[in-house]
Amino acid sequence: MLETSARLLRLLSLLQARRDWTGPELAARLDVTTRTIRNDIDRLRELGYPVEARPGAAGGYRLGVGGALPPLLLDDEEAVAVAIGLRTAAIGSIAGIEESALRALTKLQQLLPSRIRHRVDAFQHALPIPSRGPRVDPEVLTIIAGACRDHERLRFDYRAHSGSASRRSVEPHRLVNHRQLWYLLAWDIDRSDWRTFRADRIQPRTPNGPRFTPRALPPDAEIAARVERRIGEATWHFRARVIVHAPAAQVRDRLPIPVDIEVLDENRCAFEPGSDSPELLALYLGMLGADFEVVDSPELAVALGNLIDRYQRAISGHRASE
Repeated sequence: MLETSARLLRLLSLLQARRDWTGPELAARLDVTTRTIRNDIDRLRELGYPVEARPGAAGGYRLGVGGALPPLLLDDEEAVAVAIGLRTAAIGSIAGIEESALRALTKLQQLLPSRIRHRVDAFQHALPIPSRGPRVDPEVLTIIAGACRDHERLRFDYRAHSGSASRRSVEPHRLVNHRQLWYLLAWDIDRSDWRTFRADRIQPRTPNGPRFTPRALPPDAEIAARVERRIGEATWHFRARVIVHAPAAQVRDRLPIPVDIEVLDENRCAFEPGSDSPELLALYLGMLGADFEVVDSPELAVALGNLIDRYQRAISGHRASE
């Protein structure tokens, strides 16, 4: 009996870890026959777990949605992550779920072993500051996360930074939290390119679309850089092309956010910086610590000229006294 109970717990953990399993896959993981898997699936159903069966020669199973929420299995790391996440939600990171998060956190803490509770309690010394920016409807965030997990196309109405509205169809890849805002990194089907979308500006159109095969992406560090770059570019009202007389690595180190830099030779590079106005961009370029040329941007050239005149007037009195 003990062996059967332990096997059921292991089977449940596998079903929670992945969306779809075939009977032979589960049998191989648990080192039992497919007949034993079928019997164990029936036992889980009797306990209230809604395990769905998929017909076919190999057979398949997935953990479905039931009328009641059965117990979940969490390892130590998952329990710590859930507890910290609930504390974050309880201080208002996501609109409308603060009280629910607090109730769930209270229930979870009652069950945490001391070895885990000490790790979670260490975060109590951090000062929680609620987000003052736009907050995401938790239902919207859940829909997006589910589409990422299940590799389902996502259709939604989107309001851009400029206020323009559009309808998008994407292959969602990952949700990214950056500076207390949620962003969706996805492949835009109509534009045939990767795009980043603010989650609080997304209004999903349900149901989700068909399943898709995920596209290959670089490692997480490159994904984070890609998202940060797109986030910065999305808010720029003005852009220009600039050739800098310095190595690309030197220029990259002086920039506040990641940008694409074109290497022209070992001592020159080119990039397209942006800002809210030509005047601000002129100030930023002056802090590169290198000579540069403005390419086909008369607005930036005028802003630089005005800045030069202003600086010359600022030191004219000092030069006259020398």
